[in-house]
Amino acid sequence: MLEIGKYNDLVVEKEVEFGLYLNSEEGEILLPQKYVPEDVKVGDTINVFIYTDSEDRIIATTIEPHGVIDDFVFLEAKDVVPFGTFMDWGLEKDLLVPKSEQRDKMIPGEKYLTKISFDEMTSRVYGTTKISVNCDSNIEELKEGQKVELLIHSLSKIGIMAVVDNRYYGMLYINETYKDLSPGDTCTGYIMRLREDNKIDLTLKEPGYGSVRGSSDIILNKLEKAGGFIPCHDKSSPEEIKKNFSMSKKEFKRSIGGLFKKGLIDLKEDGIKLK
Repeated sequence: MLEIGKYNDLVVEKEVEFGLYLNSEEGEILLPQKYVPEDVKVGDTINVFIYTDSEDRIIATTIEPHGVIDDFVFLEAKDVVPFGTFMDWGLEKDLLVPKSEQRDKMIPGEKYLTKISFDEMTSRVYGTTKISVNCDSNIEELKEGQKVELLIHSLSKIGIMAVVDNRYYGMLYINETYKDLSPGDTCTGYIMRLREDNKIDLTLKEPGYGSVRGSSDIILNKLEKAGGFIPCHDKSSPEEIKKNFSMSKKEFKRSIGGLFKKGLIDLKEDGIKLK
């Protein structure tokens, strides 16, 4: 079945002066000459991206767009018109975010997190910047402590909103985040809590022993780079510990306690020292 807005493997049916015609269940699809790779011949199978041109004709290209259907990607706004905003999708035809699918007023030159979507009624690909409502709210497949990939969406006073595994939507609480993050950043996180209202609380720290182990490695690496001593201890302020080790004071104390018991560091009045 041909999938518009995604990559398809199609067989070259015939060659013409202006490109190749590819065989599909929807009939012949043109791959314009400028997109034809070298040494491709009739009978070969070629991987192409399928979309519709400005006249709604199905067309193939070997250019890679910035994303395919169901992807969440940051795209730059190019032109704002009364019915929507055209985004730079990486293709000759820009991706339209209809006005009804815009969360906020869009400004040319600015980048916005956009979900690439498909309208079954019109067979058109479009974008939406209404991110949270277009994420999957069914979180039954997730479990607390699970490792996930995060795409940072936006920042607020209480937390950092992120797309989880290119599918769900969750929040990192500010007091659980010891790393500077900005919209568009990607990082690894963990599911801290699955709430009854189907919302997801996230953390950057691996739960349980794995978190302590990871934090201990960070402390040892910092000590080695600092020549074996850092003037930071269990009486240091949370701000100072965060600045030096990107972790909470509670986790820092727990980690240096474990390292001391293993005989890897000494605890001094003015700091910690690598043995």
